Amino acid sequence: MTDGRIEGAAGELRMFGVLDYRSAPALRRAGQALIRDGQSAELRIDCAGVEKSSSVGLSLLLCFVRDAKKLGRDVSVINLPQDMQQIARVSGLLDVLPLANDMSGNV
Repeated sequence: MTDGRIEGAAGELRMFGVLDYRSAPALRRAGQALIRDGQSAELRIDCAGVEKSSSVGLSLLLCFVRDAKKLGRDVSVINLPQDMQQIARVSGLLDVLPLANDMSGNV
């Protein structure tokens, strides 16, 4: 398993690796900067590269959604892994996340 990291591209933020309490502070800063510096009216957050996530990963995702919405961007989350879906379901957050269907049919 690899440490968590975030990459940005035009209108997209991609999350990779393990999202936990150790990786969260650096990921939060990096994601916040990428969102702030982005020029697109829309932001798609792709979680396909997430290998493992605790509730901290879901918290990061919610922070990124909030950051983008504050800047007036339309946000969608794609490829949310099963472990993050389960945490969101138990926490009652599935309806809060702007989830989009991905190619595998997961939401």
